[in-house]
Amino acid sequence: MLQQILHDMYIDPELLAELNDEQKHILFYKMREEQLRRWREREEKEQREEAALKRTARFKQSNDRRVQWLHGSDGEIWVWIMGDSPGDKPYEQISEELMAERARQQAQKEAEELWKQKEAEITKKFRDAMAKEKAKIVAEKWKLEIEDRKAAKLMEGKIQEELKKREEEERQRGEEQIRQQEELRAKELYLSLKQAQQHSQHSEHEDQEWKEQLRRSKAADEERSHKARRARDEYQRQSLRAIQRGKVAGLSNLFKGTSLSNEPEIKLNSNNPSPLMTLTTPVRTWECPSRPISREILIRWFKEEQLPRRAGFERNTCAVAPWFHGIISRQEAEELLMNKSEGAFLVRVSEKIWGYALSYRQQSGFKHFLVDASGDFYSFLGVDPNRHVTLTDLIDFHKEEIITSSGGELLLEPCGQRKNPPDYNSLFE
Repeated sequence: MLQQILHDMYIDPELLAELNDEQKHILFYKMREEQLRRWREREEKEQREEAALKRTARFKQSNDRRVQWLHGSDGEIWVWIMGDSPGDKPYEQISEELMAERARQQAQKEAEELWKQKEAEITKKFRDAMAKEKAKIVAEKWKLEIEDRKAAKLMEGKIQEELKKREEEERQRGEEQIRQQEELRAKELYLSLKQAQQHSQHSEHEDQEWKEQLRRSKAADEERSHKARRARDEYQRQSLRAIQRGKVAGLSNLFKGTSLSNEPEIKLNSNNPSPLMTLTTPVRTWECPSRPISREILIRWFKEEQLPRRAGFERNTCAVAPWFHGIISRQEAEELLMNKSEGAFLVRVSEKIWGYALSYRQQSGFKHFLVDASGDFYSFLGVDPNRHVTLTDLIDFHKEEIITSSGGELLLEPCGQRKNPPDYNSLFE
């Protein structure tokens, strides 16, 4: 199931709602890790293709490269030395002119920006002044007492003309100030360029804003890397402890083809609600949808694929485990765990994925973990990297090892049945 999610880079909203915050965080981390892996592969492929194109272009250029010399009237190769010919400017003069032009262009650019700001200030200033005058005209009593409304309009027009005239004068003064500042700035830049040329021909202007952004970006990357390392270290710690205890299959091919024919035959009688069947290695004879679409298909999946793997049974016995339940909802599970102490748990058949849901009673409420059983192993979806051969192995392992480092969940007390017949009865009929 996890591999399918990473392949599609999509998780169904209903399935996402079944995960708690920590499961969502880890699942997001795994999806992000898969995105980075794909991006690196695409970048490496593009770099290889670009390098191949460059090699091809260089090879073509080396074959087509020609040098032709210009000859003078005497038939010899024509040579021109800058500064020696009549009318040539000396190098120092050319350099001075170039620096002066660069300084003039930079000063002009800065002056244009400064003028934009100045013009915006002037426009705002006189727009506000005009608005105040209009408000004053409207508010004053004398305007209401004048019989001839045209006089008020004429007065308003005169005020507008006066304000426009003052605005134009202000604009001209602003242009003159900008022009003077432009000339001063051009001189300053020229001197600055001259000093820079004297000190070093290869000095570069440092962009402080870019450096600050780079520093913040690096700090954010380091924080994400730190969180990722902590998650990976926790996974490795749990995996190592599990392998050392001999309770976990590290890879699925370690137990592919495992035969369960040595398990005892399970029989059902009137006094014992255990199923009657002989366990064999599960062989799928029907095409399984990507997720359960009905209760009938879910029951069929359990009977044909999970019963041969002894899902829900106690180890080495014919009895159904006390923590196992049938196809019940999250609400029903929480009702069963309501009056239990912290550490109580049950396992129910999930209607969201091909697998199970472990419902856990904690001090402040409940937690629900999805158990992926779509492959040839059992593991918590997005939380626990350990892979277990049987469902019972997973439960027994976490009776001694916590599920998550942040929650510290240990499976202490199995929550049994309240109904008669049991809620898993339809799975074994």
